[in-house]
Amino acid sequence: MHMPRGFLIAGVAALCLGAASPPAVAQSYPSKPIRLVVPFPAGGGTDFFARTVGAKMSETLGQTIVIDNRPGGSTIIGAENVKNSPPDGYTVLLGDLGTYALNPNLFKKLPYDPVNDLAPVSLTGRFVLTLAVNPTVLNVSSVKELIDAAKKDPGKIAYASPGTGSPHHLAMELFAKEAGIKLTHVPYKGAAPAVQDLIGGQIGLMPLDIAAGMAHIKGGKVRVLGTATPSPVAALPGVPTIASAGLPGYEAWAWQGFSVPKGTPPDVIAKLRDGYEKAIADPVVRAKLVEAGIEPLQSTPQEMTSYISAETGKWSRVIREGNITLD
Repeated sequence: MHMPRGFLIAGVAALCLGAASPPAVAQSYPSKPIRLVVPFPAGGGTDFFARTVGAKMSETLGQTIVIDNRPGGSTIIGAENVKNSPPDGYTVLLGDLGTYALNPNLFKKLPYDPVNDLAPVSLTGRFVLTLAVNPTVLNVSSVKELIDAAKKDPGKIAYASPGTGSPHHLAMELFAKEAGIKLTHVPYKGAAPAVQDLIGGQIGLMPLDIAAGMAHIKGGKVRVLGTATPSPVAALPGVPTIASAGLPGYEAWAWQGFSVPKGTPPDVIAKLRDGYEKAIADPVVRAKLVEAGIEPLQSTPQEMTSYISAETGKWSRVIREGNITLD
């Protein structure tokens, strides 16, 4: 088991995965291609993860994994599609922090319930978030300098995010709250245009995941002040954590996990999880993910349930105190 650092499994509620299936069903599964729903456009970090891991899972499970991109609606379109699919193991969702923990607090009404409509399979990965600046626009060299500059001119410093309610947005809301500063949020329609404006100098600050921004970081177009991780990141030598550079205890991740429609037989879920674990155990697959700034994860369904519960509690406070809504 490989769980996020510092994660404490306590008071795990019993997880209902539906009625047991006849042994013949589990033994014959999978007997046809499996559809992996990615609630983001092709070409992004989640899509890269799905295609990298999905190709290997096709080998481990003996059936083709078909990637089905269903972007839009803060991952709601993809999640609803999976909710309405047969609970037979042939439709899998690669949801993220927003899908499982943020949306229930951002929307008054959701067409899916992450607890009652989806059954966890395994946590799959988390993306390293950084605090990045374009030094030609915002000439600060450390987290402390950024905080000091923001305190001198409350609200003057603007930051980009892939959209309101995104993990990146909420990571910055948490940063501002704990630092006691006021920043101005500029939401974009996706990470790509936000990153383009950051490197183009239209905006000076962004919570940047290294899966999307490593090329620009290596190219010197952006300066990373710190990482939102509890310990330094090997891919960013010399870059301190935000926690050690001025904001003790600060931590934020953009994470993901597999789930299936509620009622999917437990034996089928177990086979899916086994196929996934064998896929990420492959050294070539793991190297590709790590190089792209993704930390591979694996968990039991029960551990994923507990992690979702903990993350929901953490971010609901940020959403509530920031009066953030998408309705």
